Amino acid sequence: MNEMNELLRDKVFLEDVMRNMMLARKFEEQVFDLFGQGKVHGTTHLGIGEEGTGVGTIFALEPQDYALVTHRGHGQVLAKGSPPRDMMAEIIGRETGVNKGRGGSMHLSDIRYNTLGMDGVLGQSCPIACGIGLSFKMRGEKDRVVVVFFGDGSMNQGAVHEAFNLAATWELPVLFVCTNNMYGMSTPLSKVVNDMDLTKRGYPYGIKSYEVDGNDVLATYQVVREAREYIIREQKPAFVVEHTYRTSGHSKSDGNQYRTKEEIAEWKAKNPVIRFTAVLLENGFTQAEIDAMDAETTKIIDEAVVYAESCPNPTATPAELEMEAYA
Repeated sequence: MNEMNELLRDKVFLEDVMRNMMLARKFEEQVFDLFGQGKVHGTTHLGIGEEGTGVGTIFALEPQDYALVTHRGHGQVLAKGSPPRDMMAEIIGRETGVNKGRGGSMHLSDIRYNTLGMDGVLGQSCPIACGIGLSFKMRGEKDRVVVVFFGDGSMNQGAVHEAFNLAATWELPVLFVCTNNMYGMSTPLSKVVNDMDLTKRGYPYGIKSYEVDGNDVLATYQVVREAREYIIREQKPAFVVEHTYRTSGHSKSDGNQYRTKEEIAEWKAKNPVIRFTAVLLENGFTQAEIDAMDAETTKIIDEAVVYAESCPNPTATPAELEMEAYA
């Protein structure tokens, strides 16, 4: 409780949290619009409604920590520090993008901020996170962790369980984070698991497990901070389940036929941005200050689009296409 009170008194921190959630929301809404205009090639997956999980988790890390994010991880990458305009340029395939236009929405990464990439092969980032954790351990870097995000739909993937076992056996500094949005594509979690308590998945491996309301960004921050401190202190992995809900579809082509409009409306009313607005108003912020943050973040994203569209297309020749893929 004392820690929460301290957070609520830290106006700079609270504003930073809100700005980052607003940026994540507006960035993805803009990507949605650009996709509709035919300017985003391939497909894209949005995490609208899940901003509390990404911002709360990333803010609990330290700059030296690594992050492996999901295929709907734009907000996670933004929170880690990547400039919106560089990310927007990447998503519409421009040479100035963080991956020179070669990664796009599905495979965006930014090594400058220790973000090692989005991955559309569900659950497969977990073994990679073990490799990163092993590298920390071999170099004696005991002040670093690697966080790997994956969804509830990935929890039944063999690679996740193999990574749990490996991280536990080798005592690796890996923070496994499941963003439980209750649907694997269009399938409800209740139809694919016998027990809805996903924290139990860590028990057989001896992995310390936590769960939190992922739409409560400050609670998420606190729980992940606690989990990180445990990893650093014990030099063992940890597992956090963050309960949330994506109000956007699984992908751009999702018609949302598997859930009701009433269900989506109910969750929109309790999304993390709305909930945190109430927290700010209860703790010294005025509506004018929140409106100013809203206007500022809208301007940042609008300028990112203008910048991205002014940038050149990739210039690589066929012989140079693999230059950014291999060392």
